[in-house]
Amino acid sequence: MNQKLFSKDFTLVVIGQIISLFGNAGIRFALPLYLLNATGSSALYGTVTACAFIPAILLSPIGGIVADRVNKRNIMVILDFFTAAVILVFSLLMDKVSIVLLLTVTLMLLYGIAGAYQPSVQASIPALVSQDNFMAANSVINTVGSFASLIGPVLGGILYSAYGLGSILWVCMVCFVISAVMEIFIKIPYQKQAADGSVWKTAWTDFTESIRFIRREKPVIGKVLLAVCGINLFLSSMILVALPYLITEVLSLDAAQANRLYGFAEGVLAAGGLAGGICAGVFAHRLAIQKAGNLIIGSAFCVFPAGAALVLFSSGMVNYMVITVCCFIIMFFSTVFTVQMMAFLQTETPQYFVGKVIAVSITVSMCAQPLGNALYGILFEICEGFEYAAVFFSGVISLIIAVMTRNILKRYMDSI
Repeated sequence: MNQKLFSKDFTLVVIGQIISLFGNAGIRFALPLYLLNATGSSALYGTVTACAFIPAILLSPIGGIVADRVNKRNIMVILDFFTAAVILVFSLLMDKVSIVLLLTVTLMLLYGIAGAYQPSVQASIPALVSQDNFMAANSVINTVGSFASLIGPVLGGILYSAYGLGSILWVCMVCFVISAVMEIFIKIPYQKQAADGSVWKTAWTDFTESIRFIRREKPVIGKVLLAVCGINLFLSSMILVALPYLITEVLSLDAAQANRLYGFAEGVLAAGGLAGGICAGVFAHRLAIQKAGNLIIGSAFCVFPAGAALVLFSSGMVNYMVITVCCFIIMFFSTVFTVQMMAFLQTETPQYFVGKVIAVSITVSMCAQPLGNALYGILFEICEGFEYAAVFFSGVISLIIAVMTRNILKRYMDSI
């Protein structure tokens, strides 16, 4: 195992992530925005994005199981090539079939691929860096993801407003092809594990072992995951639905300007993640797990100024600025918390088991996302004219869950 952080192979993983996630950010920005522009319905937007999350939830544990039994490099290469193929098929069919159906199927495929892909990246970290560098390596992966998510929507908003959806499709397709070719040259240490019985039997056995490990040996992981599930349901889903809907449909902005500003807002959101990732890396050895819950409390508090702005200000630009600043801070705190939790999982889990446990953790934490997207899509339509009510509702519930999360982590760390 390499003692230095940036070995050749880890560097290739990072560069491949930058390119691949840039394409991912661009396509995930453009397709839902295209749907929202075409229909203007927050309920339809929430429903379609909810459907898109379902394959990611189902495939994430399978991705973790496969990541522990197949060369992780091969998984990354195959899935990047497959993503490029999905975008190509979408570009060929977009003028020939129902756009709502095509968008739904395409987003489901893209999110499913991402769900299967990410466990391989996270599980490769213990194989490429020393345990002392786990926090720093996770910080790097989160930081490059945030950087790609920062550039992707900003450029996507500019390209979308100027040239339409087609230009984004081709740029993203090229990104995935380049990433796949680069990943071919990565060498990740791999030890083949014996599998008893069929592939599905092995997958089920691995999945149940992961659940058993979390329940019996590390119940604190299960408790934190349930809390994170609640945060995703009431906070993350609200932001995912509210940000595009409020900016493009509620704040009374010109359509072309609104699309560009939404791209910039997504960029600001990613910038918060980038800043949080950098902060987590720089202060890795000073961040205490027992205080990690305070970060989620800070995120929940930042919801209230956004809701207050919708009540107090009639200017669309003033509301836009307040909302984007609040989203930056929320993303900053959330990213630091995510880095801490991922390093905590990797430290507490045996290396041969880490891929499966990470995959199950990602799956559980994402379970509430589809329900939340659908919930807020409907809620914002019900609250038409007083959208601030949905925002305040999110803030109150999220704050309660955040306090519970802090107490769980503090009790666990005090007990060891």
